[in-house]
Amino acid sequence: MLKARVITALVLLAGLLAALFLLPAAGWLVFASVICAVGASEWATMSGFGAVSRLIYSAILGGLCLAAGVVGGLHQAATVAPFGLAPVYGLSALFWVMCVPFWLRARWQLPGQGAAALIGLVVLLPPSLAIAHLRLLSPWLLLGVMGAVWVADIAAYFTGRAFGRRKLAPAISPGKSWEGAYGAVAGVMLYGLACLSFVGHGLSSGGYLLAVPALVAFTAISIIGDLFESLIKRQAGVKDSGSLLPGHGGVLDRIDSLTSTLPIAGLLALWIAS
Repeated sequence: MLKARVITALVLLAGLLAALFLLPAAGWLVFASVICAVGASEWATMSGFGAVSRLIYSAILGGLCLAAGVVGGLHQAATVAPFGLAPVYGLSALFWVMCVPFWLRARWQLPGQGAAALIGLVVLLPPSLAIAHLRLLSPWLLLGVMGAVWVADIAAYFTGRAFGRRKLAPAISPGKSWEGAYGAVAGVMLYGLACLSFVGHGLSSGGYLLAVPALVAFTAISIIGDLFESLIKRQAGVKDSGSLLPGHGGVLDRIDSLTSTLPIAGLLALWIAS
């Protein structure tokens, strides 16, 4: 299993970097739409959709992502500030910040397939569009945001294994601990401040002070996204969202924390550009 995980991770990383830096804007939007469609298929499976319904739902979300991206100009390299995406990002931010924490506390079940389809739309469409949006600004920007999420996951894993005592959400994900969460915050703080010191030449001390709570909030939202998918999987009675990636499960297993963080990053990018 470890060998499969390592090989899959290396192949995924190589493929991601090649697509990130070599694909034209239109090709990258198609790539983001495919990710959205595959994630939608896995979400539909966990929500109890039949085979035909799952294919239809996957095609609809993938098509919506592609269409919304074209309308927003994400297929053109010259697009910098697609402000039409602001309501999409805003709805996503409200969902993750105002709704999901209560959902996790109460451990709500998905109320039905209709509601599950709408929630899947909110979970998957905004981050897929953010993938295309942030890459237009800079492939390094998108890679940096994704890197922060990866740092949070890795720091939480190793800190939790070494020092984990108090369970963070034992009924949802027994392996996660408060100590792991603190380790994730510390890791993202170090990573984020290092990135800012590298690219933020001339940034004032006040800018760094503002970055600290922003990085803490980013880490918290990342953990919330991870926990939300863990809850949905637990309620569906599955270990992984899919089996597409050997040793890693499904696409949703790899982008769980990105579903909550990428729209926030996209919203921040639009705010800076305004």
